[in-house]
Amino acid sequence: MMTEDYIYLDYAASTPVDPRVFDRMRECSAATCANPSSTHAAGRMSQDIIANAATQVADLLNIDPKTLIWTSGATESDNLAIAGGARYRAHRGKHIVTMRTEHKAVTDMFDTLAKEGFEVTWVDPGPTGLLDPAAFEAALRDDTQFASIMFVNNETGVIQDIEALGNICRQRDILFHVDAAQAVGKVRIDLGKLPVDLLSLTGHKFYGPKGIGALYIADRPGCHVEPILFGGGQQRRMRPGTLPTELVAGLGMTAEIAAGRIDDDLAHLRTLRHALWDGIRHIDGVTLNGDPNGFPGILNVSVDDIEGESLLLALEPLLVATGSACNSKSQEPSYVLRALGLTDLQAQSAIRFSVGRPTTMPEVEFAAGHYRAAIEKLRELAPEVVT
Repeated sequence: MMTEDYIYLDYAASTPVDPRVFDRMRECSAATCANPSSTHAAGRMSQDIIANAATQVADLLNIDPKTLIWTSGATESDNLAIAGGARYRAHRGKHIVTMRTEHKAVTDMFDTLAKEGFEVTWVDPGPTGLLDPAAFEAALRDDTQFASIMFVNNETGVIQDIEALGNICRQRDILFHVDAAQAVGKVRIDLGKLPVDLLSLTGHKFYGPKGIGALYIADRPGCHVEPILFGGGQQRRMRPGTLPTELVAGLGMTAEIAAGRIDDDLAHLRTLRHALWDGIRHIDGVTLNGDPNGFPGILNVSVDDIEGESLLLALEPLLVATGSACNSKSQEPSYVLRALGLTDLQAQSAIRFSVGRPTTMPEVEFAAGHYRAAIEKLRELAPEVVT
C-alpha cells in the first residue's frame, strides 16, 4: 500500500479494512440501531446479523457457531482464555505452561496468574523459534492443567506445530490455548481436526475492523472458562456486555472474504517475501531471524554494526517495525529475539518487514533497495574504531 508520503510494510501490526467489510458494516448500521439483547423486532434483527456473522467465522474455522464468544480483540480473547481457563481448572492443579516468545497479552497474563499462586513454566524455543514438541512435553507435570502456545509469531512469523503440541495436551487432558491473531484468515485452520481447546482471533490482523475479535471454546467435557468481566447475561455469562452489531458483522464479512482467498494470498506473500529477502540477503552482516519456512507475510532481519532506531529513521518513507506494535515504544531489545539467542545489539538492529494483500512488487523492490542504501549510509557515518 503506497501513498505519496510512505510505503506501508507493517501489516503484522494492522491491516487496512477491506471495502466490502465497510459496506457490510454500513448496511447493518442502516438496517438497525437496536441493542441485540432486546427482544423486540429491531433487537431480533441485530441478533440475526450477529448469528450470520458467527456462521461466517465458523465456516472459516470449521466449527460450530455456538462455540464462539465475541470479544473486543485478541488481547481480551487471550486474557479470557488464559485467566478463565486456568482458574476453572485450578482445583485440579495450578501448574501452567507457555513459551518465552508469546505475545505480551499472553506473557503478562501468565505473570498475573503467577501472583495469584499459579506456577508457570516458561519453555524456550530453538534457535529458529520453533518449539520442540519433546521439550514441551518434558515441561508438563501431573498437576499441569493449562498451556498456551502461539500459532504464528507476530515478530518472526514462526509457525508452531500446533497439531503435535495439541495432541500432547489432549492425551493428558490439559487445556490447550492458541493465540492465532496472526494466523486466522492468513493460513488454513481446521479446528474440526486440530486438537485445540481455546483459540483467540482478532479482525484487524486480516483486513477487518479494529475493536472486534472472538474466542473459540471447544465443545468438550472439561473445556470451559470463568468470566473475567461481569454485568450481564450475554454470551452465556462468559463475556457480558452489549455486542457491537456492526463490528461483529464486519468480522463476519472479513472471515467470508478470507475463506475464499487464503491460498491466493499466501502465494502472493511468498513471492513478495522471496523478492525482498533476495534483495537484501547479500548485505554484509545481515541475518534472517526465525524459521525461513514461517509465515511468508513477515520477514525479520538483523544487521551487524547498526542500531535499530537509527535504521528505522533512515528507512523512511518505509513504514516498518523494530518489534511488535504493542511493545514499539519500549527501548528494550525484543524479548522474542533474545529468546532465540540474539545478543542485545543484534536484537536492537532488527527490522520487521510485513507485507500484505495490497503490497506490490515495485514496493518490495523499492524497500530492498532503500534498505541497502540506508545500511550503506549509516555505516559511512559511523566513526572508525581505533585499535
